[in-house]
Amino acid sequence: MKPIGIITDSHSSISQTEAKDRGILVLPMPFYIDGECFYEGLTLSRETFFEKMDAGAQITTSQPSPAAVMEIWDRALEEYEKVLYMPISSGLSGSFETAAVLARDEKYEGRVLVVDHGQVATPLHQMILDTQELIKKGYSAEKIKEILEQGRERMMIYIGVQTLENLKRGGRITPAAAALGAVFNIKPVLKLETGKLDSYKKCHGFLKARKTMIEAMAKELDTRFKEAKEANAIHLLAASSASDQETENWVGEIEAAFPGMTVMCDPLTLGVSCHTGQGALGIGCAVKPDFGMER
Repeated sequence: MKPIGIITDSHSSISQTEAKDRGILVLPMPFYIDGECFYEGLTLSRETFFEKMDAGAQITTSQPSPAAVMEIWDRALEEYEKVLYMPISSGLSGSFETAAVLARDEKYEGRVLVVDHGQVATPLHQMILDTQELIKKGYSAEKIKEILEQGRERMMIYIGVQTLENLKRGGRITPAAAALGAVFNIKPVLKLETGKLDSYKKCHGFLKARKTMIEAMAKELDTRFKEAKEANAIHLLAASSASDQETENWVGEIEAAFPGMTVMCDPLTLGVSCHTGQGALGIGCAVKPDFGMER
């Protein structure tokens, strides 16, 4: 048997195709649209999701069932001695807590390690790629879990939102605030940090929002993440629920603002898109997990 396997969920931005290529497993997350259950990447495409959203459908996220979680664990344990299970951040969903309880079962105890890493979307995608590198370096599953949990604060992402409708539906702003925002062309910038999505700044127009995000990231890299940046131990990240052309333009803006840094860009996960709607753009960073950590 192979020593260590990785399982995540579709909130990681990792498609089933990429997962197969990389030798990991991805648990499709359930979404309820007008009461009907769909599974991200299996029975629910991005195109259908946004079509339903634009049509005013009631969309809610949900946790995977315990049976679905255990089924994918059982599959992995046929091939691996131990498994790192890396679901969506515990700050955004109860999935971690449910999995942590399941992992205490005698069947899984000591073999399934549930990681409270604090990540979602592109930062989680990048963390999983980094985790594969840690496995190659010979770290034990227990040490990798420790490294990832110790480094959970060392990431962040800013997201510029084109429409206030989804924030209104989710109860993050009042209908009155959404109406005023539409009149005055207010485009909020949100800050996603260690699994918590909060308001960062309200901008007049989306061009201002884009500029605000890049300036905020530049400040982060020159202060909080300066040491990691100077050691070339940080990843520059991007995400988008906009069109392909808008996404390409956004990545170009980021590359121009941060010359010499490679940008990893993903479609914004459907779970985050529930709050942001279409047209959202994000920029973020994440420190390499073992940077500054004792072996």
